Amino acid sequence: MKNLFTLKNVLIGIGLIVFDLFVYIFLGLMLMGYDDFYEESKGEYWSLESMTFSQKVNYVSLHLWHLINIIFIVLLIYRVVIGVKKKQSC
Repeated sequence: MKNLFTLKNVLIGIGLIVFDLFVYIFLGLMLMGYDDFYEESKGEYWSLESMTFSQKVNYVSLHLWHLINIIFIVLLIYRVVIGVKKKQSC
């Protein structure tokens, strides 16, 4: 953890954040079609039965992306805690 904030690491972090936001924006825009063309006769709002196949794929992908982000944040917190503990023990 000596050189954590190098220019390379900061640029990689910013790039990952921008990529993450791009994926959220893309999936959100793809799901906007569901809002525009929702029909009550096909089922309850936001139920999988009222969605087409592509809308289901987008919906599931968005939830998987949430899960990936949660795992990444937990891993990041874990690595920071381990790093702080190692630094304190030295």
